Amino acid sequence: MTTSANYQLLVARRIPAAVATRAQAQFNAYISPTDMDSESVVRFCNEHRVQAVLIGKKSGLQAADIARLPASVKIIANASAGFDHLDVEAARARHIAVTNAPDALTACTADFAFLLILAASRRASEYERIMREGWKQTFGMTDMLGLKVSGKTLGIVGFGRIGRAVADRARGFGMKIVYTDRARAPAELENGATFAPSLDALLPQCDVLTLHVPGGHGHLMTAREFALLPRGAVFVNAARGSLVDEDALIHALTSGHLFAAGLDVYQKEPGFDKRLADLPNVFLTPHMASATVETRDQMGYTALDNVQAVLEGLAPLNPV
Repeated sequence: MTTSANYQLLVARRIPAAVATRAQAQFNAYISPTDMDSESVVRFCNEHRVQAVLIGKKSGLQAADIARLPASVKIIANASAGFDHLDVEAARARHIAVTNAPDALTACTADFAFLLILAASRRASEYERIMREGWKQTFGMTDMLGLKVSGKTLGIVGFGRIGRAVADRARGFGMKIVYTDRARAPAELENGATFAPSLDALLPQCDVLTLHVPGGHGHLMTAREFALLPRGAVFVNAARGSLVDEDALIHALTSGHLFAAGLDVYQKEPGFDKRLADLPNVFLTPHMASATVETRDQMGYTALDNVQAVLEGLAPLNPV
């Protein structure tokens, strides 16, 4: 598969062609044609004494993997904002920098979250299915009605870069914005949004709820939290599937407590719970919020910028 070359960088996942070209030219990189698993990453690093690794979810490195990396490895770079597939503390203990790409996908993820809001509220999945099946009947004033988004209250869990970008888009629809986070944002970042001191305080106010926090800490939304939403609310998740108890979500959707949901992430990916696909009031996408040419290129470039900084003896640009 490889020669005996001492590569500076292992790219352990498939990346866009433009990113691969830069990686090879700048770092004598080995670009894997497939998404490598963690065992393959560890073996390659030891065989070739690489200094930097660019990983993906499949090649996520846990403590036992990191313990077996050679001393040559100085940085593990992620081309995504999330890093829950990596044991950050174990890497730090070995003085290996860990970086992500927090800014690269903000705009596209926020765009996509708003697509989910609109699609779920306006029954896009059902309308599209009607058209693909040949539009066999007409609809009157009381048939197949969705919910108006404009003027509604949008609840945002997590008011970081993406949460604030979603709020910016919501303002264009005249939505009232309420958010919760670990701490209140400065007034200039709130830009008129209202802070709720807890999730419990936020949920009863939401016509639409969207999640923008990291995963890895258990379910944020369980039967209890869904029950706190007003009847007829819309739920959106483009963050992490692990945040949601999907049994509770399905019950909230089938009972009529939730009007609809828009989902891009799931507890299991790609083998998600097919019960969700059977529900007409769920708009589903396959974890594609950042999937544009421009964003995927920038995600890769950001990872390479971090590699460059660390290998030049500088501080990483996006440490986690």
